[in-house]
Parts: sequence; structure tokens; C-alpha cells
Amino acid sequence: MLIRPVTPHDAAQIWAIIEPTIRAGETYTLDRNMREDEALAYWLGADKAAFVAEADGVILGTYYLRANQAGGGRHVCNAGYMTGAAATGRGVARAMCLHSIDHARARGFRAMQFNFVVSSNVRAVGLWQSLGFDIVGRLPGAFDHPQDGLVDALVMYRTL
Repeated sequence: MLIRPVTPHDAAQIWAIIEPTIRAGETYTLDRNMREDEALAYWLGADKAAFVAEADGVILGTYYLRANQAGGGRHVCNAGYMTGAAATGRGVARAMCLHSIDHARARGFRAMQFNFVVSSNVRAVGLWQSLGFDIVGRLPGAFDHPQDGLVDALVMYRTL
């Protein structure tokens, strides 16, 4: 698996990955009816460094990395990850997170923070914990899950 920066030619494959996740509304605080151009503008925004994980020319997942805050908080980064349904369970998210940690260190970040991890996303929570992230905050009932109703959101953090 190769993880590389996004190119303009990747948009259609990225949309094919992020659209089902956005429409499901189970893990991101994005409008479930978000249009393709809005979603790609969000994911690939100028404030982010975006990457894809691919194998044999097929994009399996994508992530972005950005400063979590400005000014005195700019040494802490934030990231978002999405994996295509066909690639679930193949280590794509783990590989992207490890790549993002290395890339963040290379850019001078000293910590990484996930601001809003939906607690019912147990696979992601477990993966992030296995990669050294601690739950440092819990926002009770902060996410309205389409099947589970109000569930907690977690703030997860690790030093780099």
C-alpha cells in the first residue's frame, strides 16, 4: 500500500469513499446532504494536507492533517480519516494514522488531537487507543447518531 499526497485526479475516487460515510451520518459531524463540491472543498481545503492510501491504482482510503488551532495551539494537529467500505479490516486506517503521525512530526507538530470521536465508532476508538491516543474528554450526548440516538463524543490526544 502506498500513501501519497492527493492530486487533482483523485477527486472522483475520494468522493466515492467519503460520500457513503457522509450520507450514513454515523461518524462525522457533516451535513448528510452535503453536495460533492462542498464535501471535496471541506476534505481538500487549503488549511489541510490531504493524502490517499492506494493499492494497484485504487484509492482505499484518505486522510487530512491540519493545525488544530492557531496561535498558541498551532503545535497540536488534527486529522480526519475515511476508508472505503471494500477496504475495511485491511489495515488501511492504521497505515494512514501511522503515516499521519510521521508526517505531523516532520511538520513540527508536537501532539495530535481528535476533537470529536463518536463513541459508538468502537473500531476507531480501539484503533486510536492502540496507537497511543488517550481519551482526555467526554462530551455527553454530543452526537445525534441516526440509529443509536444521542451518544457521547470523545476527545482523544497523544503527544508526538
